[in-house]
Amino acid sequence: MINALLWEYAFNKQFKNMKKISYNRIGEYLQTAFKILIENGGSFSSRGVMNEMEKRLNFNEYEKERYEKTGYIRWQSITHFYSVDCNKADWLKKSNGVWSITPEGEKALSMGPEEFIKFAMQKYKEWKKKQNHKEEVNSSEDEIEENVTTGYEQAVEVARREIEEYIRVKGPYEFQDLCAALLRGMGYYTPFIAPRGPDRGIDIIAYKDPLGAEGARIKVQVKHRADTKVSREEVAQLGGIIRSGEVGLIISSGGFSKESLAEMRSGNNHIEKMDLNDFIVSWERYYDKLSEEDKVLMPFRKIAFLAPQE
Repeated sequence: MINALLWEYAFNKQFKNMKKISYNRIGEYLQTAFKILIENGGSFSSRGVMNEMEKRLNFNEYEKERYEKTGYIRWQSITHFYSVDCNKADWLKKSNGVWSITPEGEKALSMGPEEFIKFAMQKYKEWKKKQNHKEEVNSSEDEIEENVTTGYEQAVEVARREIEEYIRVKGPYEFQDLCAALLRGMGYYTPFIAPRGPDRGIDIIAYKDPLGAEGARIKVQVKHRADTKVSREEVAQLGGIIRSGEVGLIISSGGFSKESLAEMRSGNNHIEKMDLNDFIVSWERYYDKLSEEDKVLMPFRKIAFLAPQE
């Protein structure tokens, strides 16, 4: 895919005698995805975006068909494929199966669907020129690129879904142990981890050195509620027990309400947040620094994929 005319030629050759999906429709796909991101605070899992798109767009039978060679659903494959163009337009960021819309992406929604996708395609073309790639493409190369992009992103989605489910079925104290292990992997000591019993407000205390003499002491609250976001009141309660030289941290598998985030920004005490996405990304980032005992709590294995053009 280099420019509109070459892409159209490749597409027609590849799908001869089949109904073509218009640029206007493809733009509608991506703009719907962008609106879903905005409704979810700017970031959402690509799997969640696809699920919502399926509810909102009236896909015809052709769009819902699976490609014979790969088994990928056509509309999903096309959405993944053109999300790369949106990335090169600086409208969309991707990380570990999570899509995030940029301020430029929000502004781009003012365009009509066809103008939107063609502008993104032009940005991809400009990026590819800078990479010294050839400017001509045949149908086989275009098909391979689409399959690589879709295959990679769907593999990321599957892996991400498995990790999220692994965490969600953990009990509250098991998740607390995961949080403590992550902090140790990040280089902190965890002299206090709350025992089972009544909640006294603090679940973990972390220091940068064994004696707690270096840097701020971190008071951690762990909230393991898949369908319940942290509230403003809960942030305020943590702020009430933070003293001079201390920092608060809330780790929430269910995320944070808008009010809770506003409380963190406006409160007198320093409180950081870590949602499920932050936790998974950090676990992957610091995994090699975990002890063998801590790795067993949620073991990861890295595998290789052919990288899409991003």
